[in-house]
Parts: sequence; structure tokens; C-alpha cells
Amino acid sequence: MSNQPPVGYLLKQAQSLLRLRMDEALKPLQLTVSQYSCLHLLRREPGISAAALARGTFMTRQSMNSMLQLLLDRGLVDRPDHAESGRALPTELTSAGRDSLDAAEARVDEVEHRMLSALSRSENDALARALTRCVIALGT
Repeated sequence: MSNQPPVGYLLKQAQSLLRLRMDEALKPLQLTVSQYSCLHLLRREPGISAAALARGTFMTRQSMNSMLQLLLDRGLVDRPDHAESGRALPTELTSAGRDSLDAAEARVDEVEHRMLSALSRSENDALARALTRCVIALGT
């Protein structure tokens, strides 16, 4: 019998500490991890709907709508008043949103580098491959 904690527990502990360190890094920018995730997804998929943003950031639609309003009020995102077709209002980063995201990504990259600093390049690659397979296995 191993004295090592279960892998699921270790993953949760790593996730919790990663979230804590990201929160600490983003706080001076007045961003939360959820807001950062939203801005990051908007950079990858400009014009994405609020519902798709919610799914992509693991939030409820209601929480996403509240967050989008905060980001709109801060001038980090923009949405039209009316949908061109259907009901979805496409959301896009503003120039200020892109600048804020650039600063946030630099800070998050530092946190990730710290997290992975004890691993060799091959261990880092193996971890990424293993976690990808775990995500796929649980997603089916």
C-alpha cells in the first residue's frame, strides 16, 4: 500500500493552489481568475456568445451575464445593444481589454512557470499528455 495520496486528491490540491496563486497574481490588475478566463476565451474566439463563454469557463449563464456586465462597465469588452440575428449578443474585447489581458497573461505565465519549475522538460511534456488523456477519459 502506497503512502502517496490518491491522484484525484493531488490534482485537487494542485488546482486549488494554482487558483490561489493566480488570484494573487491577478488581484493588482483588479481581475479574478474567472474574468481572466473569460477575456482569454474572447481573444481566442471573438464574437462568442455569453452562453458559449459560460460553457468555456465552467460558469452558469447567469454568473456569466453578471460578469460580462462588470467587464462592460470597466470597458474591457463590448457587445451590441441588439443581436443582428437570433438572440445571442456577440462579445468582443476592447483595446483596454486586450491590454488588460496581455498584462494578466504575463502574470499567469509566471505562476505556471513557478508551478512547473520543479519538472524537467520531458516531465512537463509527460504531465501535459497524461492530463490530456485524463480529460478525454472523463469527458466520454
